[in-house]
Amino acid sequence: MNFDVIVIGAGAAGMMCAAQAGLRGRRVLLVDHAVKIGERIRISGGGRCNFTNRNVSADNYLSQNRHFSRSALSQFTQHDFLAIVNARGIRYHERDHGQLFCDDSARDIIDMLKDACDDAQVQLVHPCKVLGVQKGEEFDRRFVVDTEQGAFRCESLVIATGGLAAPAIGATPFGYKLAEQFGIPVIAPKPALVPLALAPETLEKLKPLAGNTLDARTEFGSAAFRENVLLTHRGLSGPAILQISSYWQMQEYEGGKKHPVDIDLLPDLNAADWLAEHRRSKQALPMLLAEKLPKKFAQEWCALMGWEKPVNEFSNRDIENIAAALQAWPIMPSGTLGYNKAEVTLGGVDTGALSSKTMEAKAVPGLFFVGEVMDVTGWLGGYNFQWAWSSGWVAGQYA
Repeated sequence: MNFDVIVIGAGAAGMMCAAQAGLRGRRVLLVDHAVKIGERIRISGGGRCNFTNRNVSADNYLSQNRHFSRSALSQFTQHDFLAIVNARGIRYHERDHGQLFCDDSARDIIDMLKDACDDAQVQLVHPCKVLGVQKGEEFDRRFVVDTEQGAFRCESLVIATGGLAAPAIGATPFGYKLAEQFGIPVIAPKPALVPLALAPETLEKLKPLAGNTLDARTEFGSAAFRENVLLTHRGLSGPAILQISSYWQMQEYEGGKKHPVDIDLLPDLNAADWLAEHRRSKQALPMLLAEKLPKKFAQEWCALMGWEKPVNEFSNRDIENIAAALQAWPIMPSGTLGYNKAEVTLGGVDTGALSSKTMEAKAVPGLFFVGEVMDVTGWLGGYNFQWAWSSGWVAGQYA
């Protein structure tokens, strides 16, 4: 029951780490509570797994320690992972913004990782719940991992248990609790890459707009994303909303009061200049906007704002207000739709307590954290999987 390395969590980061440690000749045990391993991989990307992005950099990640991800991402890059995918013969394709997806099935990635673990002689135990973890003192400083299938000992313990997103497939706060057990701070977790909820009174006002999809630009602070925005009966969704939601969620960490998300409805235009060109038009504003926006949305939006007259009947101040609203329509979320709808978790194990070079806890030798359990959150588009590969690979070189 003695191992060199025990990895808790057989997801993307955990399998990558276990395989790498095994390749170094370490005797590795990989433990997971799930009946089926790699379920987050299987359901990702509509079953095709957006496994990385061609354009990964540290700027695509949020963390209180914004430079933490640089070392791991440079030690094992998206090109390194793509080389493994190519060597395996997995077919894939590229979508917008450098996103890479499997042609056939996310199962290709799971099988690749599982085979890598088998080749490295990693011992896999699942389903197997971890009941507790202790660390010896004085001469025997090994970790003791108590499980449903007995107690296991190891020199290095890697926590790859993920965050709180997707509780339906087994997400738990295990990793956060273990960090706190060993005196490691945890940044309060929140849903991220998640649809935004609206207050009932706001939903009632926007009800006529529900069902519209717009090619728009979302903005919050210095962050901005140009993709689809979807107005729903519960709030705001679509890729541009999911992207900006992480930044909207993070504002409380920075001590600021809540602010609205701005939506640029005409991201290809300078609204003020465009309206100036049509200043003398006798056309009703909804009809003019229908040249640039979906007709139904243009009509309902103008009705909501009380701007339904011909353009030439608006005052100069009115035109200024219309242009400002088109370029930055402010909507105040009341919260999010929660972990059930979230792609990932914001926050987690404080990276200030970890080595960016090795992923090892500075104050607890032999204890490592990898993947989503840490306070490193990527953009939508394969960035979070790349963090799993990079952090898992790095820890596998040192655990």
